[in-house]
Amino acid sequence: MASGRLIKLVVFEFLEFAAFSVPTLVIMEQFAKAYQDTRTASDRTHYWLIVSCSIAYVALVTLVIWVPVKVLLHKKHHLYKKITGWRPVLMMCVILTTLPSFTFSIAATEIQKNISGSTNALPDKLLPDLPVSLVLLSLIIVDIIEKLRIYPLRGSQKGIRDGAIPTTSLQQIKTVTEQVKPNEENPASPQAAGTTQVSRPLGATTPSQTTVLRAPREPSFHSGILKTMSQQDVRADIFLWSFLLWSDTIEMVRVAGHPSVYKSGWIYPVYIFSFISVLRMIFTPQNPLLHSAGVLLQDLPFVFVRLSLIIVLGTITPVLGLCKNILVTLSYVYFNHLTRLRVFSTFEMSPF
Repeated sequence: MASGRLIKLVVFEFLEFAAFSVPTLVIMEQFAKAYQDTRTASDRTHYWLIVSCSIAYVALVTLVIWVPVKVLLHKKHHLYKKITGWRPVLMMCVILTTLPSFTFSIAATEIQKNISGSTNALPDKLLPDLPVSLVLLSLIIVDIIEKLRIYPLRGSQKGIRDGAIPTTSLQQIKTVTEQVKPNEENPASPQAAGTTQVSRPLGATTPSQTTVLRAPREPSFHSGILKTMSQQDVRADIFLWSFLLWSDTIEMVRVAGHPSVYKSGWIYPVYIFSFISVLRMIFTPQNPLLHSAGVLLQDLPFVFVRLSLIIVLGTITPVLGLCKNILVTLSYVYFNHLTRLRVFSTFEMSPF
């Protein structure tokens, strides 16, 4: 009987391959249908030619790139350990699946524009939601699977903490222990328990005593229904945060389906900057560059795209999304860079 680890591996690989291949086939079929409308209804040669080319493309990249890379990652563990900061599986999906899908989605729109002869004659529902949602859903599924690989699918959160802690977490615990050990000779007073010491920004005047931040106390429940409701599992959080992380990109791609966008040239910057924001998936979740990449590849470009769309076409994109992009960008620049300047370096404590 197959072990649970083997079943988990087979299911994960099947889902990742489906997420890698299905979006391209669906988008290419939509493109073939749009191109078929330019020909006579009886002649379906071009339709089946495009569909067969999409199948051949998926088969080619699977045999030449996907399968060799997958086998190499599973067989050569020493090579896999040397890959730090980026995820090759997500990179293959972004380059070989998302990029062609976005390209042919735009091409299908342009073909229907040529058929109508005028953008005003285009239907109000030119871009179906299913293909675009399928592309992003496939990326999110692969992202979730890559994060879940280090965790067992059975057992409780307590079992994970006891026996399946990732190697990176063990290294972090060791580092923290080494930092705390020199301070064991001078233990803090009981009043300082539960507080966090914060280093001062570069260029700030060092006070005689270390500034201490007191975090607000959170409730804890040990019995009853409140204990059940307060349970948290990192595996469930992976699903939650994976979808929340890409909600901004999902909303931006859906804007491309608005008639005012796909009937004009705005569909190009929307798709281009949406694809650029997807490039963040290549980074590992713990990569120190991920926060800056999120600002540079998503929030900052989306500020200009959303602001331009609102000015030219009205509020077809939510103003809340624009405010989110502006606040995230400004807060990142202020707290990471401006606070290092002398004029902003004074550390102030809240009395509460």
